[in-house]
Amino acid sequence: MSFPTKIAVVVRDDLPTWQRLNVCAFLVSGVAAAVPELIGEPYEDADGTKYLAMFGQPVLVFEASADVLTAAHGKAVARGLPMSVFTAGLFATGNDEDNRAAVRAVPRDRLDLVGLAVHGPRNAVDKVVKGARMHP
Repeated sequence: MSFPTKIAVVVRDDLPTWQRLNVCAFLVSGVAAAVPELIGEPYEDADGTKYLAMFGQPVLVFEASADVLTAAHGKAVARGLPMSVFTAGLFATGNDEDNRAAVRAVPRDRLDLVGLAVHGPRNAVDKVVKGARMHP
């Protein structure tokens, strides 16, 4: 099935695996919150056990160097695409209020990005993530 939009996550390639997974989870929650129509219907197994709804389309996960990640951020901003970001400073905070304060304290061009998630038209998202590689 082909979708008119794409959800892509780019994580920095020098993070330990646990941090990559943590960053990815936080980033996609931002997309889900901003674009609730991307969420499908709840799941249920054959025994009637109910499960939470998830995205109704794939999420593509990429890895990239800090430079490629910064370039992707700039492209997403220039295109006006909805985006969530995760900076290195967020590893030292423990709650949403402190997370937002940590991002707000740094000018956009000085953010120490470790990940971003973006949603938008397929071709626009492809241009944003150009230079990143699919996460193994």
